[in-house]
Amino acid sequence: MADYVQQRLEDRIPGLEQLERVGLFTRKEVKSMLKRSTALEYKLHRSVLSKADFVAYIQRIGYQFKREDIEFPIISRVTSVFRRATTKWQEDVQLWLSHVAFSKKWGTKAQLSKVFSSMLAIHPDKPTGLWIMAAKCEMEDLDSSESARHLFLRALRFHPENKKVYQEYFRMELMHAEKLRKQQHELELAKIDLVCTTFSILILACVAYQLSLTKLLLVVDVTIFVHVKGPILQKEHTDDSVTWDFMARRELEAAGAPELRSAQGRASDTNRREERCCAVYEEGLRSLNTEPMWTCYLTFCLDRFKRKTNFAELKQKVSLQVLLSSGETESAAQVAIAATKRFSQSLETWNLSLQTLVHLERAEAGLLFQEALKNVNPKDSLSLWQLQAEWNMVSQTPEETEALFQKALSSPVPAISAALKETYLEWAYKTSGYKKARKIFKSLHEHRPFTKAFFTKMIQIEKEQEKPNMSNLRDYYERALREFGSSDDDLWMGYIREELGAHGSPENCGKLHWRAIKSLVGESVERFTTQYTLMQTGHI
Repeated sequence: MADYVQQRLEDRIPGLEQLERVGLFTRKEVKSMLKRSTALEYKLHRSVLSKADFVAYIQRIGYQFKREDIEFPIISRVTSVFRRATTKWQEDVQLWLSHVAFSKKWGTKAQLSKVFSSMLAIHPDKPTGLWIMAAKCEMEDLDSSESARHLFLRALRFHPENKKVYQEYFRMELMHAEKLRKQQHELELAKIDLVCTTFSILILACVAYQLSLTKLLLVVDVTIFVHVKGPILQKEHTDDSVTWDFMARRELEAAGAPELRSAQGRASDTNRREERCCAVYEEGLRSLNTEPMWTCYLTFCLDRFKRKTNFAELKQKVSLQVLLSSGETESAAQVAIAATKRFSQSLETWNLSLQTLVHLERAEAGLLFQEALKNVNPKDSLSLWQLQAEWNMVSQTPEETEALFQKALSSPVPAISAALKETYLEWAYKTSGYKKARKIFKSLHEHRPFTKAFFTKMIQIEKEQEKPNMSNLRDYYERALREFGSSDDDLWMGYIREELGAHGSPENCGKLHWRAIKSLVGESVERFTTQYTLMQTGHI
């Protein structure tokens, strides 16, 4: 055993010498590291092995250096330790995922594929997320659609009834088909023919599509599929809102006339295509009067107005009404209002309708917010409260906005009361200044429940002042730590950094460190210790 340990330590010496030469560590620190590594190496070669020892060693040597000649031996050593650990504790999926994360950040492409392959060979029947993660990595990180396809086909052998695998497999083939289509377009411009290759890829997409249909998986983005199955969708699946959504949005993608060179001409052409798109949606509503169909139409309306709002902002705050005809705004408003009447208990319908009315600056929004809160389950209504708060802050009087926040604070649903506190605090600061914000904070700091953001927002406000009050900052941190001090290591680190800052007292850091170690539990202790040590050594 001693020979193995000695060999591994000798392998480390060149890297450690380089650390000393570039000035990252002193000779004394290098000797200390070598001594600690010796103890850890012996633990890894005992007859009775402990997973904790392997994890501790990985955390110790997994230091991020920027110098290539230092970086490579450290990465190789961590990889070696991971390999030994996953061989010993093959059943630990979390350990495998840690190896994947490390290889993704530091390893080679071949190494990442090998880790996934080994993990799936041992855990083929584990949750399908592992298979999907591996396939997405091959497709997106390693740019290998062939490997991703093989992984999905293998996953289907072990999970033949899993809808998520079929859906992701279909999505992957569509993405690849679209990628090939774009490449073909570029090659056509260069007078190069790639039709046969692209056609074979589209056939694979068709196979995935048919598999998905057998599993009732038309809940995917079919816009890419226009070049493969457009006619079949129109003919055989008009009872599905996704089909109508696809056909409507295809009108938007239709190429404009090439002779339209002026901005006014292009804008008119865009408006005509949008009108054709609306006509398809309305035909869909007549044929398929369901909530998903209404949702598709409302989503389109909202996306349309968001685009035009962004354009208006780019043009020096031109009103949205200038860019839309009265007929367009009235039609969209009527669709939004009609949807809420038909599906009065649907949270998604209310959200989309109210967002549309808010973008159109319609007066009906105020009354409909009240109607929405009456019909939607209070436990699900947080997004409605947040949307109404945003609307009130820009379009209502301060008194009305204040009343809304007070009403939210008295909500019987804790999530609503907690989330709106931060928004209330930010609004008070922006509209009435620091004193108002601090007054509201003091009135609410015992009004549970809280979110961490409520305290960090007040800390941020205090730090924005010309002369931040350190006594106030300590008070905010102490109150936050009473609520989240047992699990949030970032709060403790933030508090310590404040004490190390220009307005703090560095002598308080030792006591804060001791309190943090006593208060934190679980993995948060290790994270805090690591961050504190890196801060002390000047590496963060």
